Amino acid sequence: METFNEYHLDSKKFPFLNILQENWQVIRDEFISFRQQATQAEMQFALDVMGPKSKTIKTKGKSKYSAFGVLFQGKFIEQYIQDHQIEYPQYESQNVSEKVLELRQRYFPALARAIAETNENNDNILRNVYFGTFLPGLDVKLHVNYNPHMNRGYLGLIVPAGDIAMKICHDKLYWHEGEFMVLDHSYPHCPHNYTEYERTVLVVDFFKIDQPRAEVVRFEQELVKQRMEENPYSLGVFGQNDKAQPEDFIKYGLSHQLEWDKALGV
Repeated sequence: METFNEYHLDSKKFPFLNILQENWQVIRDEFISFRQQATQAEMQFALDVMGPKSKTIKTKGKSKYSAFGVLFQGKFIEQYIQDHQIEYPQYESQNVSEKVLELRQRYFPALARAIAETNENNDNILRNVYFGTFLPGLDVKLHVNYNPHMNRGYLGLIVPAGDIAMKICHDKLYWHEGEFMVLDHSYPHCPHNYTEYERTVLVVDFFKIDQPRAEVVRFEQELVKQRMEENPYSLGVFGQNDKAQPEDFIKYGLSHQLEWDKALGV
């Protein structure tokens, strides 16, 4: 039986996640179909435009984390791009918001319906929804996600056997296909993939249910404004305040990671 605490939360306490979980195989199939059927140009476009970019969270070596999705700060991606007037110089000849709408509708209709139904019935509780893939050998440096108004759920879609885990505080947690892992990401954490296979989950950020909605909405607006000024390609998900403190590395037995800074040029 799993044990839960202040940072590893019981997904059963968040029943609004059920629609996504019940449709996990359809969502997984849409992701696989996109990977198999999309052109190379479409795939690159999705990674360039439809995924949040961080300037703070670092990885060791060449293995990377790739992400792209359909919902950011409670808005479908095409609306978010329009509202924030995000410019993509490499795609200046295209109408970017129309292109992402086309890709979303063509490849991810079931995911979009599940999000829309959940938010319609739960006062727009879902804020970010995107696919996150760990490439083989991925090792992410300890960090926090400064989102004290939200929790983060991971719905396992493609999870091979082996050492693919999230180290958060003093725990080491594992993803499982068809199940949600829910964390409070304001605690220091660092995931890894020490296998030869890719791991993909659906990342789902949602408002904390024990905080007044008006307060978390106001905080989100202030935080997103700051992050978009820092880096519009973060899509409001990541910011400069995601850095862990040096004492965190020592406290959680990861002081060796401080040496990464020299190699990474931080």
